[in-house]
Amino acid sequence: MIKDLPKLPNPFFVLAPMDDVTDTVFRQLIAELAPPDLFFTEFVNVDALQSAGREAAMKRLRFTAAEKPLIAQIWGKTPENFYKTAQELAKMGFAGVDINFGCPDKNVVRNGACSAFILPANRGVAVDIIEATRKGAPSLPLSVKTRLGFNEIDFSWHELILQQKLNMLSIHGRTKKQMSNVPAQWEHIGEIRKLRDKLSPSTLIVGNGDVLTREQGMSLAKTHNLDGIMIGRGIFQDPFIFAKETPWPNYTREQRIALYKRHVELFAATWQNNERKIHTLNKFCKVYIQTFDSAKELREKLMAGNSTDELLHILN
Repeated sequence: MIKDLPKLPNPFFVLAPMDDVTDTVFRQLIAELAPPDLFFTEFVNVDALQSAGREAAMKRLRFTAAEKPLIAQIWGKTPENFYKTAQELAKMGFAGVDINFGCPDKNVVRNGACSAFILPANRGVAVDIIEATRKGAPSLPLSVKTRLGFNEIDFSWHELILQQKLNMLSIHGRTKKQMSNVPAQWEHIGEIRKLRDKLSPSTLIVGNGDVLTREQGMSLAKTHNLDGIMIGRGIFQDPFIFAKETPWPNYTREQRIALYKRHVELFAATWQNNERKIHTLNKFCKVYIQTFDSAKELREKLMAGNSTDELLHILN
């Protein structure tokens, strides 16, 4: 029997998986500030994990006790590798496994993975992947993250996924073709929720796309009768976005600098063998170093830094 996801509020909030962003360091920081109800890892390639590229891929599965409940998101092309990886994930302490059928990156799609499975010709393999993952980790909740369609909205894809009786289905409110170039279409996520009611009432439906505040997420969940809200890029505007009352607009220059310093210190302590390049931190610099006098100049200095020691010297 598949166990349920941890007991969640209604609606619950999820930190979206973002490549080179939601690593263990950033998740630890968000856990300290205002944790979501569910964390996701970055997406991890099962074909790399089950090959000579395993060591490089494993860094994406690092986590601490603070980042829970944590769902491992995986992607790839080979059902057998999903099976083997799911077996490993079940032993590692994750709260669930999520399959990425949504990433629109052109190289990934050209390789036949992620949102490429939305195409009718590839759907048989998508079902095989779901079954292989379930077989590999029968004790863990299983979910999928996907989009509204490939070139156009296609609810037949979501019907097929819902027929697999997943624990959770997360929908990004755009097609693969639309990338992030149009506003998220939440009314269509609401239509998928109605399909859920008919096909798989126990599957939780999570909406994703353009959510910039907790209040906005609460409103969208109520309007479309969704179980959960996933927030991605909104976290860059407010690292306290999951708090019921965010202190971020009133944070001083000193507080913002201290928070980035905390991030750099966690990064240095976590990646002591240079598993992550220092310039990964540039993605986060603007999150903290903004809205105060001379922020732009300080940012430029920090983004030119070549070591955590150098960054900490500048911040001090």
